[in-house]
Amino acid sequence: MKRTKLGELIAWKNSPSRKPLIIRGARQVGKTWLMQEFGNTQYAKTVYLNFEKNKRLKGLFTDDFDIKRVITALQAESGLTIDAENTLLIFDEIQCVPEAITALKYFQEDPSGYNIISAGSLLGIALHTDISFPVGKVEFMDLLPMTFPEFLDAIGENSLTELLFNADWKLITIYKSRFIERLRQYYYVGGMPEAVLKFSMNNSFVEVRDIQKQILSGYDMDFSKHVPVNILPRIRMLWNSIPSQLAKENRKFFYGLIKEGSRAKDYESALAWLIDCGQAFKVCRVTKPGLPLKAYEDPGAFKLYLADVGLLSALSDIDSKTLLEGNALFSEFKGALTEQYVFQQLRSIEKFPIYYWSADRSTSEIDFLIQNGDSFIPVEVKAEENLQAKSLKVFNEKFVPEISFRISMSDFRKQDWLINLPLYAVSRLNNIL
Repeated sequence: MKRTKLGELIAWKNSPSRKPLIIRGARQVGKTWLMQEFGNTQYAKTVYLNFEKNKRLKGLFTDDFDIKRVITALQAESGLTIDAENTLLIFDEIQCVPEAITALKYFQEDPSGYNIISAGSLLGIALHTDISFPVGKVEFMDLLPMTFPEFLDAIGENSLTELLFNADWKLITIYKSRFIERLRQYYYVGGMPEAVLKFSMNNSFVEVRDIQKQILSGYDMDFSKHVPVNILPRIRMLWNSIPSQLAKENRKFFYGLIKEGSRAKDYESALAWLIDCGQAFKVCRVTKPGLPLKAYEDPGAFKLYLADVGLLSALSDIDSKTLLEGNALFSEFKGALTEQYVFQQLRSIEKFPIYYWSADRSTSEIDFLIQNGDSFIPVEVKAEENLQAKSLKVFNEKFVPEISFRISMSDFRKQDWLINLPLYAVSRLNNIL
């Protein structure tokens, strides 16, 4: 499989100002595979160390942070001679040894210039403990589930990926049915690498769902293992409510749907935990499209999305036939899946802060509002070919953005103020801008 982040890792390696790199991301998004693939293809040697499985590693960082002593111990542990220039050091699940996170500062300051990448599924949780974090001494990279173009590559549809890359809209329209078929499959399979790999091998939706359920079960085990006992039931209740939250016509998160009478303060810690470990993402409302959008954020009004559209399908127990062939009873939740998908693709374009907008005294709402440098871009999402965009028209007349996007199953077309972008081509949005 190919991941676009590999190119960023190569740029990191070649940077003269390189610092130790921390890769953040939820469990099972492919952090370990990416680090090892990078090491195997770009370095003479790779020393891989898992701080969760190897308890001896904790002792390396408890006495002092003498880098020569640590390197000697790592050579003994791995059986490899570590050459600073040609060896990649991988510290996996680094949050299990907080002192190792602190030690990254001393690796950065060491003149030898060691190549170090670390990762941790629950790193966001660890950073809220009392560890001494090496501020300014490390770099970060966020790894998300595979995007739709990465999914196409993985299942052998490289020609479709190339059409998207070249933005050949005439040919893209000719192959529209094929794009739509693969997009519906992606709604079910999602972008978790293990699920994508299994689907690429045998096209079995049953085996994909088994893998997704295992991933969800692993998340639940993380809840039991790492969450404070007093908020564990609330995390589970909040987590399980996400499909019903997104199923509403107004997808704004409503605490009363978790449990009648629930209030924000009852679930603040539970929500923060899910966000910190990368399993849920919060998109806040802005009161008006001013710059920067962050200045007009309404933290009390937000939508909550999962990391992956396939996991949302699994958590919701959507049948593959219902999703692939359509069902009259499925029309409302299809909108939820579509919005989750679009959010997931937009989030992979990391330069865009993402919000949504709704009017104070009307039903007008823009699904996503993104900031692109010194401008804001409204994005309306349609699950099918419905080209009615009433809220988008209201927004355009009131705030006059440079350009607006309607994302739907309809073909690409560009008007004076509006671009209709096919759902399967969301990845092109940044290039169009």
